[in-house]
Amino acid sequence: MITNIARLGVRHWALAGLAFSVLMMAVALGLEHLGGLEPCPLCIFQRVAVLTAAAVFLVAAIHNPGGRLGAAVYAGLSLAAVASGAGVASRHLWLQSLPADEVPVCGPGLDYMIDILPLREVVEMVLSGSGECAEIDFLLLGISLPGWTLIGFLILALAPLGMLASAFLERPGYRWID
Repeated sequence: MITNIARLGVRHWALAGLAFSVLMMAVALGLEHLGGLEPCPLCIFQRVAVLTAAAVFLVAAIHNPGGRLGAAVYAGLSLAAVASGAGVASRHLWLQSLPADEVPVCGPGLDYMIDILPLREVVEMVLSGSGECAEIDFLLLGISLPGWTLIGFLILALAPLGMLASAFLERPGYRWID
């Protein structure tokens, strides 16, 4: 098993991560445009995390660093994006688990907040949650959309971890610097 991971390079893992990111976005956009589910502000932040990870995976696949340092940088950046998305999804799940009397009141829409508030305050307000983020609009196998998104982020984390494993396992021709 370990030797199979070592055979895969950064490009392979980056392409796998990119493909899974595209799949996650396709599902999100399909549920929005075909299923009629409007994303709440926390859902939008999760999408931003997926797109950020996808951008890092794309650059990593194009660059395909030959050194351990390059692989570690791309893995670290993509893992940071994935971890932030998983954190937002976890927060979303927590809001959905609150009793009805403890759910925060609905705030203004994300577009309005971005127009009138500094970005730092927008992020703070969105992460504090609102009533619309606590609504459960969709269940599949008893799991809400933020739960499935969290599972998706955990699967997506395998790509940067694979990048690190393939770069740091013994491979001939790998150097520390490109």
